[in-house]
Formats: sequence, structure tokens, C-alpha cells
Amino acid sequence: MIIIRKALPDDSETIIGFQQKMAWETEELSLNTAILEKGVTEVFRNPARGQYFVAEEGGIVVASLLITYEWSDWRNSDVWWFQSVYVLPSYRRKGIFRKMYSFIKEEGEKQGIAGLRLYVESNNKKAMATYEALGMQSEHYTLYEWLKE
Repeated sequence: MIIIRKALPDDSETIIGFQQKMAWETEELSLNTAILEKGVTEVFRNPARGQYFVAEEGGIVVASLLITYEWSDWRNSDVWWFQSVYVLPSYRRKGIFRKMYSFIKEEGEKQGIAGLRLYVESNNKKAMATYEALGMQSEHYTLYEWLKE
């Protein structure tokens, strides 16, 4: 049975490993482990940065994701962003993200959020199909970014 819960600091090592795998799978990018460890630790140290959630089965974490916050002055409320979503390959296409999404949506509604958002790599058609099946829509915004290398 899959259980969705807020992550604990003891989950950090697993989350770090998942992020390294995701970066390689999606962008063939090797992350700096020391920086990643500090980044994950910072979320647990400072909840204003976000919150991690995990899915576990039989005491084993099989998926994780990070929720970060965007203030919407238009809505006078936060929008929660899904980030760093990773599901172990053997657990994909089994409804894990759907369960996590439902859990987080319910938690967010209790806290009065304005909505949920995420971004997806433009060639990741499987992920896009998953998000659309949940009722999410690709809107009229295009993401632009500047990231320090």
C-alpha cells in the first residue's frame, strides 16, 4: 500500500539520490552533490523555502517531490509549485504521482492556496499526458529563465 506523507529530515539522503537520478535522466546533468545536499537540507531547516513530500511502500520511499510557493497578489494567496518530482522507474505508470497530487491538492485547499502549477521539460510527453489526465492544463504562459551555471 502506498502512503503519502510530508518528508522528514531522515529522508534527505533518498531525496538527494532521487534528484541526482532525475537530473541525469531528464537533462544528462550531473549535479554537484555538496550543493545539492545543502539545498535539500535548507528546505528542512527553513520551511519558507518549501516542503518535500514522499510516497512510500512498505517503509521504502519510492517517490518524492518538492512544493515551493509563489505569492499571487492577484489572488491574495499562494500558488504551490511542484518541483523535483521523481518516481523510481519500477513504480512509474502505477498512479504514484496521481496519489501525491491528490494528497497535496487536498492539503493546499485546506490552507487556502490559489492553485497548483508545475513546469515540464518540453519533450517529456509521458509527463505531460499524466498532468493533463489529472485535469491540469498547459496555459498561455511561456517560461523564460536565467540560471547561473
